[in-house]
Amino acid sequence: QVQLVESGGGLVQAGGSLRLSCAASGRTFSSYAMGWFRQAPGKEREFVAAINKSGGNTYYADSVKGRFTISRDNAKNTVYLQINSLRPDDTAVYYCAAVFVATVVTIQDAHYYDYWGQGTQVTVSS
Repeated sequence: QVQLVESGGGLVQAGGSLRLSCAASGRTFSSYAMGWFRQAPGKEREFVAAINKSGGNTYYADSVKGRFTISRDNAKNTVYLQINSLRPDDTAVYYCAAVFVATVVTIQDAHYYDYWGQGTQVTVSS
């Protein structure tokens, strides 16, 4: 069992930055690849970024490449999402999630993830 708690969301002006954190419980954090997803009002949840178990490989949605950076600290059981150059269309609830069976395909698909956090709101004003 893995429990995930996100933090770091908030209201920011366009062009600003935020750093989201996701703290995981348990001693098996390094056994899971981690992902960030987001859901805007009236839209489906979409993949944002993911990182493999060791942190050596990262994956990004095209819409966030060059602006978002995912990282993890296995010693602290925490995954991060650094968000720069925020745009109004980045407004959404951001969720972190953990997936045990992580391939190039599954790590970018919400359906394969095993555990989810409760989400943190990011609102970008223009």
